[in-house]
Amino acid sequence: RCLPALRRGGDVARKRLSGTGLAAEGRVLRAVLYVYHHRLLRHRSYLALQQVEQCLKRLWKMNLVGCIETLAGLIPKKNTSRAHAECLVPSQPMLETVALKVLGGCKLILRLLDCCCKAFLLSVKHLCSEEFILLNTVASGLLSRLWFVIQYRCVLQSLMSLYGMMLTSLHLVSETQQMPYIKGFTFPSDISNFLGVNVSSEVKKQKATMLAKKKPTSWLKKLFPTMSDVEKKRNFAICTSAVKNFSVSHPTDIGKPVL
Repeated sequence: RCLPALRRGGDVARKRLSGTGLAAEGRVLRAVLYVYHHRLLRHRSYLALQQVEQCLKRLWKMNLVGCIETLAGLIPKKNTSRAHAECLVPSQPMLETVALKVLGGCKLILRLLDCCCKAFLLSVKHLCSEEFILLNTVASGLLSRLWFVIQYRCVLQSLMSLYGMMLTSLHLVSETQQMPYIKGFTFPSDISNFLGVNVSSEVKKQKATMLAKKKPTSWLKKLFPTMSDVEKKRNFAICTSAVKNFSVSHPTDIGKPVL
């Protein structure tokens, strides 16, 4: 009875891990590090970005998505006939291997969120000091988006729920046929205790810290002074009169300069 739930949990975790947002932010991060490699090799913001990129690289090299897909392929589908009393289920070594990878993936994603938060705060600090404005502006936006993508798609939460389903299946399979594969390690019954932190409270704490650091934007006002209400009304009036005076009967080629 727990196999359909395990299959659904694996599909959810796989889709959230292999989403386009996480991969796109990783590509942008690698491009930024490549551009600033020789210019800011010893800069603190650059080193913090390198830690984030290292966590992402390790997450992809784990091939967690591939392992979950392999496990899902071993689970019988819903339309399988139930005429027989027995059915094929994933073996204990397979469940233990994927469960261990899920535990490592949860630890790594938690580390990735922590590195994103620390690098973001460091970038904002250098922005307030008006140091390397272009790099730190790009970095702060990139890190906040990466942190938000992981939280909005509930990547960590889906992996934690998948581990709970896998642990239930692992106990049932091991009772049927003992085939221990990973020795010297006891799979934790509560993944929150294994991670060492309360995930929901830790995420709320990081979010509050990041939002609090977004407020000091006095350097932005110095660089881009805001227009007064009079200037805004004047510019709006100029644009409106230009639109009214534009003649539709004489189309203009957009490839040529317009006076």
